[in-house]
Amino acid sequence: MAQDFGAIVLRCAAGIIAPLLLLLVVSGCSDAPGGQTEGAAPPAPLVYEIASADGSVEGWMVGTIHALPASARWRTPAIETAVTNADLLVVEIAALDNGAAIARTFAALATSPDLPPIEQRLPADLRPQLAALLLRGDFDVGDFAETETWAAALTLARVDAAGDPANGVDRALIADFKDRRVRELEGAGAQLAIFDRLPEATQRLMLAAVVQGSVAAAKDPERLQRAWLAGDATTIEASTREGVLADPGLREALLTARNRRWAGALVPLLAEAPRPLVAVGTAHLVGPDGLPALLEAQGYRIRRIS
Repeated sequence: MAQDFGAIVLRCAAGIIAPLLLLLVVSGCSDAPGGQTEGAAPPAPLVYEIASADGSVEGWMVGTIHALPASARWRTPAIETAVTNADLLVVEIAALDNGAAIARTFAALATSPDLPPIEQRLPADLRPQLAALLLRGDFDVGDFAETETWAAALTLARVDAAGDPANGVDRALIADFKDRRVRELEGAGAQLAIFDRLPEATQRLMLAAVVQGSVAAAKDPERLQRAWLAGDATTIEASTREGVLADPGLREALLTARNRRWAGALVPLLAEAPRPLVAVGTAHLVGPDGLPALLEAQGYRIRRIS
């Protein structure tokens, strides 16, 4: 049965674009890794200590994942130490609980008249995969008649994703800081605008990658949750060159340019007296373009503590 656009907006806003990188890289994700099985290694999500050149600790960084099953156990001693000792929290989006405002912003940016049918925005060979993805998500092609291509891609990326954004690490950390300052690096409007500014040809590459990824993810839907829980930086970094992020233009817009902007915002913040805990999607903390590398280039000493 076709859904009205309001339902589509709410579905995408519920996940926000916080699954922005890992979700778009591989859109399928299973609940299975959330509960710790007997004999499994303890969780070790990426956590870094940020120190000045003289060794004084100036803050911490933790890589987050934005949707998890309720049974997920991810709090480590390193995370708890950072939460306890930090004076403020820095996140991508601070108002994650304001779903109505996010949905309004999404709808305003995502809707345009006289768009081609969604299947015509894909190469012909991907249309059967699109049809299967729409069926799994209980969508009809007509549901996206006035939905811009980037917004359709984000919405469809949620179809095969398990876990609940309500259990996301960023939300939990924001709750931990309810009596302390929370500062955002972008906000929902600015984050969504990144997609809205993409040229249509680039948006179509993004949609194609999501449709292709929905098939590839079925082969190992738990890979990225396992990598996040284990703090497997090698696998996480490899994932930042797959799927949507395999395209150089999309990788620049969605990952590396944002990392540079964030590093530019963090350097003056770290120079101040309050010590921040920086909690951003874990894909932003790996590789030569990641925040740790960019801050090291500014003279900070970065040490992984989990």
